[in-house]
Amino acid sequence: MRVLGIESSCDETGLALYDTDKGLLAHALHSQVALHAEYGGVVPELASRDHIRCLVPLLREVLSRAGCVMQAIDVVAYTQGPGLAGALLAGAAFAEGLAVSLNKPVLPVHHLEGHLLSPLLAADAPEFPFVALLASGGHTQLMAVTGVGHYELLGETQDDAAGEAFDKTAKILGLPYPGGPALSRLARSGRPGLFELPCPMLNSGDFNFSFAGLKTAVLTQVHKRGETADAQFTVDLARAFQDAVVKVLTQKSFAALRHAGMRRLVAAGGVGANWQLRQSLDAAAQARHCRVYYPALEFCTDNGAMIAFAAALRLQSGVEVARPAGTFAIKPRWPLSDI
Repeated sequence: MRVLGIESSCDETGLALYDTDKGLLAHALHSQVALHAEYGGVVPELASRDHIRCLVPLLREVLSRAGCVMQAIDVVAYTQGPGLAGALLAGAAFAEGLAVSLNKPVLPVHHLEGHLLSPLLAADAPEFPFVALLASGGHTQLMAVTGVGHYELLGETQDDAAGEAFDKTAKILGLPYPGGPALSRLARSGRPGLFELPCPMLNSGDFNFSFAGLKTAVLTQVHKRGETADAQFTVDLARAFQDAVVKVLTQKSFAALRHAGMRRLVAAGGVGANWQLRQSLDAAAQARHCRVYYPALEFCTDNGAMIAFAAALRLQSGVEVARPAGTFAIKPRWPLSDI
């Protein structure tokens, strides 16, 4: 069975073709970073229009790389939510129209389920059950995962997601868009321990997160230094911010692992690609005789491969059956625990 996956939840257009017998056949991704850079963030209307512009060329590219024709597609899967309404609508309408034209069934997919299951694309994939840390620009959650479609929310952010805090803090520090990756690169050269920043909710006794206060603490340091701030100040403050986020994510993740009685942790989403977070999680896992699994770096950010793969797993496990194309609804706000 060949599943075409279409991802268009925000500012990346991703398509992929996954074969349940042969694995991932091909994938292609278009990033809108250059489009939104001059605005310092994603402009929803521009994002929607760019998805429409890129979907057909990306489909042709994927089919060419896979050596397949359109009729070889058995199921068309697409991101139904959560995400930007217009961006979701662009992908959903394209997917449904394509499926109607090919007389193929469709399968709407939850964006976060795609991230959660993406480490299973690797050759060394985790087995169920595991705890999943989903950390991205829009979400920071801990989930207990016992199988495909069986997810229990353990905790989530109460305000800014980790990736959102990275982007906002980068803007405070005067870094270019996209801010999160720029801050992470800068932090490599930072000297640890020079600033006392809070680690919000570190000892809250639950598995929830809060990063808005940490962002505000960085802003306070910038205002205190004022015009005397130099390049090294920015580098060291970026490191202090990242240290705090990584400490919270690491401690909460392993607390959730103990609570769930599991020994496998999955770290997925854009922040899951952060070099320091991976180092911290690996060190903590080694000390506790646990194991951490990550998606390949190319599958940490939004992509079509994770959507095609999640759909294939749902179909194979019998959790869901593909339906006829033609009618659809997007879900810009859609908790993963509701699927």
